[in-house]
Amino acid sequence: MWFKIISYIPSWSTLFQAGLALIIPLGLFYINTSIYSFVGSKGAKSKHSSDRPLSDEHNEGHADQQHEPSSKITGNYDSDLKSIQEAIGENSDVHFREFVVKKYHARSVLVFIDGMQDEKLMSNQVLEVLMFEGQQGQQDQQDQQEQPESISNSFIKDSLMPLTQISEVTSMEELHEFILLGHTALLIEGMKEALLVGSPNGAIRSVNEPTSEALLRGPRIGFTEVLSENTSMLRRQGLNKSLEMKKFQVGSRIKKDLVVAYIKDIVNPDLLEEVNRRISKIDMDFLAESGYVEQLIEDNYLSPFQQVHNTERPDRVINALLEGRIAILLDGTPFALIVPVTFSMLLQSPEDYYERWIPGSLLRLLRFFGAFIALMGPALYISFISFHPGLIPTKLVISIIQTRQGVPFPSVIEVMILEISIEILREAGIRLPKPIGPAMGIVGGLVIGDAAVNAGIVSPFLVIVVAVTAISSFSIPTYSAGITLRLLRFVGMLFAALLGMLGTILFFLLICIHLTKLKSFGVPYVTPFSPMRLSDWKDLYIRAPISLMKRRPVMMKTQQRKRRP
Repeated sequence: MWFKIISYIPSWSTLFQAGLALIIPLGLFYINTSIYSFVGSKGAKSKHSSDRPLSDEHNEGHADQQHEPSSKITGNYDSDLKSIQEAIGENSDVHFREFVVKKYHARSVLVFIDGMQDEKLMSNQVLEVLMFEGQQGQQDQQDQQEQPESISNSFIKDSLMPLTQISEVTSMEELHEFILLGHTALLIEGMKEALLVGSPNGAIRSVNEPTSEALLRGPRIGFTEVLSENTSMLRRQGLNKSLEMKKFQVGSRIKKDLVVAYIKDIVNPDLLEEVNRRISKIDMDFLAESGYVEQLIEDNYLSPFQQVHNTERPDRVINALLEGRIAILLDGTPFALIVPVTFSMLLQSPEDYYERWIPGSLLRLLRFFGAFIALMGPALYISFISFHPGLIPTKLVISIIQTRQGVPFPSVIEVMILEISIEILREAGIRLPKPIGPAMGIVGGLVIGDAAVNAGIVSPFLVIVVAVTAISSFSIPTYSAGITLRLLRFVGMLFAALLGMLGTILFFLLICIHLTKLKSFGVPYVTPFSPMRLSDWKDLYIRAPISLMKRRPVMMKTQQRKRRP
């Protein structure tokens, strides 16, 4: 009797696995709760300082740079010129072009940064006009009498220089900042204002097709590094009087322009207010790329999943704005940011909407399947081979066992070796020059895979699994999302090596739990999965016909639900 009861008691290894299955989720939950409580308490302590007006933070951050009170332009040519030279004249790229306005016999100077102005425009529309207009005017006595005898700022702007962009500056500190930003400053003797003529016009990259989001069908233009060019691309998508753009200046030491774009009568006002608040709280010396902004405004910086979408495509941005989202464009980078973002949005491509709904839906389903394989493929291989070979068909498992004859490593080490090699080859192919980068990745993968099989280090079947996994990761349209799945793939392999299929399922459930808790600017990350919104499933796995997609996503809480009101 007792022997029969004892025979039903699981072995020690089974009990150990069951204990780990209980302890690991509890431990991860405790660690996650501790981290969130620590981050929340830290944010509460700094709330008072972060909610102060931006101007106060700006002044405190620059207290070491403002030893003197703001000074005005006096109109004394020698004094004003000396002030500019003392402040920024030591820079080798700052040039001073002095001349005389013949009409008034007034000394003048153009101050500009080398390489950041249109020399032909300055010569023809500024220097030539001011230096020689007086001599031409003396030939006509009537015109001579109509022109003012004393120098006039408005007369120079309105009657002499045929330029579209002219503005006035009265503060010497502001003048220094504009010059260093690339503006050309005109200082004329007797005038208490300096004129900013033209606009910064340095060397820029031409508009090309986006390299990170290639399409077979769709527009061939992508954003550039010039903010004004990028905003104009959004305007050129079509006439929309409700498209508004709000400009910010970010960076405490090196300032850059940042634009928040939205459609006024569609966007949720609460979402817009939250985006403006987070951008206003940015406090860094310099923001070199929009990736800095992305990391500073996201909800949870401890999550491996991106909560801000980045793109080079103007058409993708304008479609996001029409859904009620908000775009953030930073000067100096071709990558615009879109908020809020959901997980399904990262697996969608603009080409889904340019093709008919049946092929578009098929391509989207393939991407979802590819994302699952890229995340779970190696973990499932380890689980089946090391723990549950009985779940594999008999003929297939016999074939796999035969190919693994002579392999000296367990399956997890075998997978790790090949996966790490593939990741190194992928990174090397990206960093190498373009003519040899793709060839390096292809040739290196073939050579290493074949050599590893011939040396008996890995099995041929594993090479197929790793190759399919790598190819599946390439099907993800968003590069940053692909990096996340590649990173989590290694975590899944460790879970599978410890607990087999139980660990693989546990890993997948933990990912689902984390995604369910994650939010992007208040929008649940996995909506419309959770919370369930069936009306938004028209644009999820299957892209419904455009004629049926008459309403905007419910999760965005837009002012206008209908797409064509």
